[in-house]
Amino acid sequence: MRRRGPAPAASPAGGEHGLRTEEASMKVSVLGLGQMGTAIAERLLGAGHDVSVWNRSPGKAGALVERGATELDSAASAWTSDVVITMLADSAALTELALGSDGLVRDADARGKFLIDMSTVSPESSQQVADAAAPVGIRYLRAPVSGNPGVVRAGNLTIIASGDEADFAAVQAVLTDIGPHVFRAGDGEAARIVKLALNLMIAGTTQLLAESLTLAEAHGVDRATLLEITAASAVGSPFIKYKTAPLLAEDYTSTFSTRLMRKDLDLILGAAASAGVPLPVTAVVQQLLQACVSTGLGDLDFMSLLIRLKREAGQAN
Repeated sequence: MRRRGPAPAASPAGGEHGLRTEEASMKVSVLGLGQMGTAIAERLLGAGHDVSVWNRSPGKAGALVERGATELDSAASAWTSDVVITMLADSAALTELALGSDGLVRDADARGKFLIDMSTVSPESSQQVADAAAPVGIRYLRAPVSGNPGVVRAGNLTIIASGDEADFAAVQAVLTDIGPHVFRAGDGEAARIVKLALNLMIAGTTQLLAESLTLAEAHGVDRATLLEITAASAVGSPFIKYKTAPLLAEDYTSTFSTRLMRKDLDLILGAAASAGVPLPVTAVVQQLLQACVSTGLGDLDFMSLLIRLKREAGQAN
């Protein structure tokens, strides 16, 4: 493992809980250093925790090591920490990391420690991890999030957790250091369903916002004017406010990619099918996201739904 320099002195974690004392800090490993995993590790470092990091592909830990994190040689070495947090791309990545031949739940040193998965994955794959973790004494929590890397760094992330209530209470302070809005949704896979329900609304809202902008601009209404009025109206929301600046700048740099949002709607429709729940609007939005991916927009922000629609409307974009 690689470490450069001492861990930083305790500093405010954001929100109102102030400084972390040395006694209150914990050893935490963060596995998966995409945009979200990196931002989560930064928050934990800022809160004074002893943070170790690992990513499957090399080269992503440098800035975190400069701030005092330890780079692990392997995912299996994460159990030198009390808490292991995973933030991964999809269900396959979680099951491989947790259940593979050298997976996290195969380690005898993990008994009594915490595995917190913050990825957006299917309830079925998450339950597989839970079923394997319980017999070996790993305390497993599901804790998917609502927010993008900027929201994490601003200290406004929402975390939805589920699992054993006592386990949740034991690590709630760590979760709060990552984001101040921490909710326990219930037992089992409840947090997974809540996260999918939230992303259902975000994807649908994005398509409706794209339609609203395309209609208004076709009739000569200025985009800034429409967005300002929308934000102040009954349908205004933090989401509209987050998207206003990039929409005005025609900036489709990904905060959450079109490809990943399509993946999430696949999960949502799968969860709906398993419960016999029809989601007709979500099914249409999933098809529209797939059309974006198929026409080369998959790596842009999921607001690429607006690009697709304006092209169909014959408007330059």
